[in-house]
Amino acid sequence: MALVLGAIVGLERERRGHAAGFRTMAMVSSGSCLFTLLGAALFASGTDPTRIAAQVVTGAGFLGAGAILREGGGVKGLTTAATIWVVAAIGMAAGFGVYLLAVGTTALVLVGLITMRILRGRILRRLVPAEEEEV
Repeated sequence: MALVLGAIVGLERERRGHAAGFRTMAMVSSGSCLFTLLGAALFASGTDPTRIAAQVVTGAGFLGAGAILREGGGVKGLTTAATIWVVAAIGMAAGFGVYLLAVGTTALVLVGLITMRILRGRILRRLVPAEEEEV
């Protein structure tokens, strides 16, 4: 489930031409799921699975940080970094067996990525002509 859900999010990113796409998101989600499953399996031996989950969050943050680039006066890759982080959470949810949460979050992420892009475009189109008229 983690592989499929991560791949679904990755397809949207790949369709938009982002480097961290289909395969990357599928691997991050699957890896997060595996670490979570290992933590749960080790729980029987006295290991707290939330400690492993916390390290997954840190590792996903590290991967995301590598996607952030400074370009001129701006920053690129923040959405990609956030997407890597949330896909790791989706994989963890699948690993803990909270499938409804994993599927629901995947749907919310897709809605967010798609609708926010559309809204941003509409807002910017309205703002840019107004700024040009003032000049």
